[in-house]
Amino acid sequence: MDTLGALFDFPPITRLHHDRTRRLLAVIRPDTRPPHTGMNPAAHYCLAHHALEGAEAAARANNNTAFDWYTDHPDADAATNFTPTAVGARVVISPDLTALPRSPISETPYYVLGPSTEPAPPALRDLAAVAYTAATDAGFGDLLAAHAVVLCLLRTKSLADTLDSWTITRLPGTVFMDHVGDPVVLARDLIHEAGHNWLNDALAATGCKIDDQAHFHSPWKKTMRPAFGFLHACWAFPLTMLYAAQALKGATGDLHRFLAAYLDQQRSHLAQTADAHTHALELISDQGLRLRLAAVHQQALAL
Repeated sequence: MDTLGALFDFPPITRLHHDRTRRLLAVIRPDTRPPHTGMNPAAHYCLAHHALEGAEAAARANNNTAFDWYTDHPDADAATNFTPTAVGARVVISPDLTALPRSPISETPYYVLGPSTEPAPPALRDLAAVAYTAATDAGFGDLLAAHAVVLCLLRTKSLADTLDSWTITRLPGTVFMDHVGDPVVLARDLIHEAGHNWLNDALAATGCKIDDQAHFHSPWKKTMRPAFGFLHACWAFPLTMLYAAQALKGATGDLHRFLAAYLDQQRSHLAQTADAHTHALELISDQGLRLRLAAVHQQALAL
């Protein structure tokens, strides 16, 4: 696999997106097909999960109005909130943090698209569009096209701050993240979270069950972590390293120093995982997936 595109082109994921979207739409509204919005199958897959999550929550709350809205909008009415980007139409939002609930479905706050969803302000949508372009120019367009469909921008911070970002498995293709107002940094974090979404889909698509009794030392968490979390880190962080190495070539000033420091830090962390990663990969039963995880790890170690 000589290119990033070849790494992210994983046929089992494509089949998963098609098959699961069809099944989700059959649950939400029988005989419904993905609307012709110009979005790719992965986007329909993402939006169908939002519609199902919203419909289920409405049903549990006996909210017939909301339930009817979701069954009438199996794409969560995303077409009204599209932002054009280099990887296609995206949904870019910046909800009030108090609108991010916590519930048993997720350890972290999350947001489900619904009838009250509004697009982010123009400046944030422009920021996101440039970030998608930066990631695409560095070779990560295919990853973001399929695994960063809904972008939920949270707090505005500075380069010196800790930036929080996350995904949840119940909403694949959706990413939640702080930002510093710089598209190059936002692109890095988009790649990281899209990488988590990719790996979750890859594991589901191949039926890989990772032994939850196996633990490995994580230099990022400074603790022993289950193999699932360790493998996720050893995939997502190397992806951001490969991106940062490309982004450094055009960066100057504070941004250059930030990216250089980030890359140095990640080199140190990743080097500590070299032996353990080899053993962790033995838990991945699908050869194609195992080869992809190994390739990204090796490429990042070589930086």
